[in-house]
Amino acid sequence: MILAIAFQLKATKILIPMDLTQKNHLKAYGIAYWLLEQEVEVSWLLNYQGGSFMFQHLEAIEKECKLRGVSYQVIADAQSTAILNEITDPSKNMDVIKMEKAPKIAVYSPPNMQPWDDAVTLVLTYAQIPYDIIYDKEVLDDELLKYDWLHLHHEDFTGQYGKFWANYRTQPWYIEQQRVMEEMAKMLGYSKVSELKLAVTLKIRDFVLGGGFLFAMCSATDSYDVSLAAAGIDICHPQFDHDPIDPQAQSKLNFDNCFAFQNFKISQNPYEYEISNIDVNPYIRQQKMQEKDDFFTLFDFSAKWDPVPTMLCQNHTQIIKGFYGQTTAYEKSLVKKDVLIMGETKILNEARYIHGEYGKGTWTFYGGHDPEDYRHLVGDPPTDLSLTPNSPGYRLILNNVLFPAAKKKKRKT
Repeated sequence: MILAIAFQLKATKILIPMDLTQKNHLKAYGIAYWLLEQEVEVSWLLNYQGGSFMFQHLEAIEKECKLRGVSYQVIADAQSTAILNEITDPSKNMDVIKMEKAPKIAVYSPPNMQPWDDAVTLVLTYAQIPYDIIYDKEVLDDELLKYDWLHLHHEDFTGQYGKFWANYRTQPWYIEQQRVMEEMAKMLGYSKVSELKLAVTLKIRDFVLGGGFLFAMCSATDSYDVSLAAAGIDICHPQFDHDPIDPQAQSKLNFDNCFAFQNFKISQNPYEYEISNIDVNPYIRQQKMQEKDDFFTLFDFSAKWDPVPTMLCQNHTQIIKGFYGQTTAYEKSLVKKDVLIMGETKILNEARYIHGEYGKGTWTFYGGHDPEDYRHLVGDPPTDLSLTPNSPGYRLILNNVLFPAAKKKKRKT
């Protein structure tokens, strides 16, 4: 009897809790990704202790968790069975998602950028999740076919260099950026940067159409949709492309081409630090909201009925600190009706975190630049994620990274 009890209590699983007991949430995602690379199946326990991970027990995994400073528990088979029974209870808002294969990750980013220039490359590096840097040439050469998940660095897909011209046109870095981009456009067979960026935009659209997972932050979100809407229309002033803007540009926009937004107005003022009115007006926003009060709320989805948004919103809190970017948040009135809003600032009635499907793939847009740097400015020092290893804002990024590894579950109707 003693031997039988000892056998039953034998540790067979490792549980990585993702609630407030976890010492390093961000590196925990790196452990999950590392296991998938080793072809170890990982169970993502949606809404169980903050979206915990569970997998078979191996001493090598314990060692890796210790090495990376990730909290874990070795549990007996009876304990893991009890957890799964609790999760599958119809009255519990929980579910189990199996992950079997590590997604191949690409980041669309200029090759001279450093990891700290972008929140996604920063957190991927910190979590020890491998990724490849690709840019315009690679996209046009169809190298996206090698990847499952693509992140868009805070790019301006309209070819207006982020509308930095008004404030930074005399700065050496801005002058060099424009020179390099114009040379690249010519080298790749395009007369203007805006034409090159449109070609890249369409290739990325096809990547999603074929089943790819797209994630974007900051200006890459609205500028991407503006580029789609303005296909074949000159919306750039001479400061950006050396020829006049189409005076009928606004009336020619095709919102049917867009992933997320509709009925927006493009900015036709080269001195304005905005691409369109999709982004909430930062000056009005600052009058209404102080940093100490700036938070947005994640929606509470049904894990069993809506597994996709539930995965993307896994966290140890539903209240996330707000943060600015060139594109901070989205005017709700301009978000398409079929787009899923997953996070919002209720007081200001703005969307912060949105998701949708396109063809066989999906896209997720996340407003703001750096979840742990409230008002990131050009030239600011890099964020040190070792100081915020439990960042709920950064967790949303990593949810998206693991998302393609999950066995697909369609939203129930």
